[in-house]
Amino acid sequence: MSRIGKKIILIPKNTEVTLTSGVFTVKGPQGTLSKKLNPDILVTITPESITLLPKRETIALRSLWGTYGSHITNMVSGVNTFFVKKLILEGIGYKSEVKGDKLVLALGFSHPVIIDIPASLKVTAEKNVITMSGINKEEVGAFAAMVRDWKKPEPYKGKGLRYEGEVVKRKQGKKSA
Repeated sequence: MSRIGKKIILIPKNTEVTLTSGVFTVKGPQGTLSKKLNPDILVTITPESITLLPKRETIALRSLWGTYGSHITNMVSGVNTFFVKKLILEGIGYKSEVKGDKLVLALGFSHPVIIDIPASLKVTAEKNVITMSGINKEEVGAFAAMVRDWKKPEPYKGKGLRYEGEVVKRKQGKKSA
């Protein structure tokens, strides 16, 4: 039995949930999200809650049961409150700024790194903190990971892009004899 799949998902006020021909749609104050679901997972929608149950007991359906449970939970919470990821830029000469729909980073390379910002995300850059927010948790996390991949924190001085709250394991430098 899936622990996440068995949980009842509560629907907040001002949120509209529909399931038509295998497409699950959630509308809320922040926007609309939709996802195509496997027809072998039975989704029951009541005015206050959503429950999921697999139609058959197979390993593949049991794994999808929990996965769909977490996807639906993220969709319902995303249309009500934004998901936020913060990246902290650390290092001398490292800068970040948002120019229109592009994120421009100076990361110690011979050229600036220019990254296109997806239309569904809102990105701000203040001093050394880059904040990404949006209603889709997958998009916010994927964009933050893609930006972080340009300069991961190095273990000696900790320079680079790291998530807020991430602990960089530091190494000891050269020892003098």
